[in-house]
Amino acid sequence: MTQVLDQDSIAKIERYTPEERLRYLIKEVVSQKQIWILTDQDGCVMLNTEDEDCAPVWPNKEFAQSWATGEWQDCEPKAISLDKWYASWTSGLEEDDVFIAVFPNQDEEGLIISPQELDYELKQKAKKTN
Repeated sequence: MTQVLDQDSIAKIERYTPEERLRYLIKEVVSQKQIWILTDQDGCVMLNTEDEDCAPVWPNKEFAQSWATGEWQDCEPKAISLDKWYASWTSGLEEDDVFIAVFPNQDEEGLIISPQELDYELKQKAKKTN
């Protein structure tokens, strides 16, 4: 069952540190069994840092949707099942040398980790909750 977040919860979570947002994302993704991206006509929206290309991911639709403004106003949030993420996204991102921008906030702040690192964290959390 997908949890709907109210504006107060969204505002509070947006103020979390990047590390707290990573922990929140891991917990939510494992619990909901899905991860959220933004898509446009070309596929998954990408962010670029000085050093790497990144695929931003969010724990809930509301956070992904909040990014669909300005130049991204035509983007749509899309849920990817955890099974599909493990089956094709982790390896596909690695092959393309794309990192993960973990739950960036509105100031574009977030941790940058490898797809393998995200995969590992998700599987560790899943083991603890089973």
